[in-house]
Amino acid sequence: MDMPHPTNPALYRLTKHLLQKYHKAVRPVHDWTEATTVYLDVLVHAILDVDAQNQKLKTSIWYHEVWDDEFLSWNPSMFDEIREISLPLSDIWAPDIIIKELVDFEGSPNLLYVYVNSSGTIKNSKPIQVVSACSLETYAFPFDIQNCSLTFSSALHTVHDVNLAFLRSRGDMKHDKKEFLNDSEWELLSVSSSHNILQSYAGEAAQIQFHVVIRRRPLVYVVSLLIPSIFLMLVDLGSFYLPPTCRARIVFKTSVLVGYTVFRVNMSDEMPRNALSTPLIGVFFAVCMAFLVISLFKSILLVRFLHDEWSTGQERPLLCLQGVTDADGPRTDPRAQLAGATEPPFCQEHQVQPGTMKEVWFQLRSISTYFQTWEQAEQQEVTWLALLQRFDRLLFQAYVVVLGLYAVTLCSLWALWASS
Repeated sequence: MDMPHPTNPALYRLTKHLLQKYHKAVRPVHDWTEATTVYLDVLVHAILDVDAQNQKLKTSIWYHEVWDDEFLSWNPSMFDEIREISLPLSDIWAPDIIIKELVDFEGSPNLLYVYVNSSGTIKNSKPIQVVSACSLETYAFPFDIQNCSLTFSSALHTVHDVNLAFLRSRGDMKHDKKEFLNDSEWELLSVSSSHNILQSYAGEAAQIQFHVVIRRRPLVYVVSLLIPSIFLMLVDLGSFYLPPTCRARIVFKTSVLVGYTVFRVNMSDEMPRNALSTPLIGVFFAVCMAFLVISLFKSILLVRFLHDEWSTGQERPLLCLQGVTDADGPRTDPRAQLAGATEPPFCQEHQVQPGTMKEVWFQLRSISTYFQTWEQAEQQEVTWLALLQRFDRLLFQAYVVVLGLYAVTLCSLWALWASS
């Protein structure tokens, strides 16, 4: 309590010494022909969201930039050996580094201070939540690997004014995952980088690209999508072992179609939506649904055809055998009498007087005609059945080929995913 307080502390004097005549609008070099080199580094902290429908990637990164300010150096011995201080970023010159793929900043804290050492080196580090545009390919879902770029460059200055360089070696940055939160759906594979000089309307401009390579963890989708879809396809495949003429086959396939529809609705909520590409699992599922609908339609046509053949070829040739003999008038059919109608022309042609040999002859001809008609219907039915069974066998083979391709493709994608 009794110690005297210095009236002019060294930190206050140093800050006043540095900022009193400082002009933040001027690039901090004594020789204007010399470029200011900004050293960049990026550490990926987390993958927050991958929006395939809007082609956007939301990442949390630690951004570091370092540059030299020739107007902010001092002799530490003159200021109580102070070698590093913090200064407001708004009071000094800062490079106009932007991210070209930037769509929006979300929840990024606004850090107001930077560190400056006695040699004039400024260190600016801050966490950023970057929403960037990225070309997301969902064809191999859920074994997809995405490669999104973050391109840093000066918004206005050419390479002769502001140049860019790496703060660390590219090998150290590529496999640095110490800051990454490895507990989300996405896994960080690497962060490769490149330095380019581009020609713009104002001259040559330097840019640094960080390629963030991530891959999806597919286990939850394998359990909830792939395995149930394969089981559903196998059940549909088993329906081909039911006889083609069995009407229960239509009921069974209709039930499988309802299962397909319900599963498709649930699957569409979990699959990423992309206007440019469709996930391969969705394509195979649509093809299998098409096979199911074709097979169901074929079974319906077969049952309808057999029903028509049975209803048109069973009783009409024998109507004349079921009539009653009327001695005083022409013979009529009992069912026609109920309806108030006369006999069909087929039977009227063969009406003769009862008790004669002609009547027996015409009855025998009617029986012969009936059996001929029945035999023709049987032959036509056998022909159609053979044709439809051949089509059914062809459809079954195509279904097996598609299901085999589906399984082989999924295994190949999984192998490529595991080897990446």
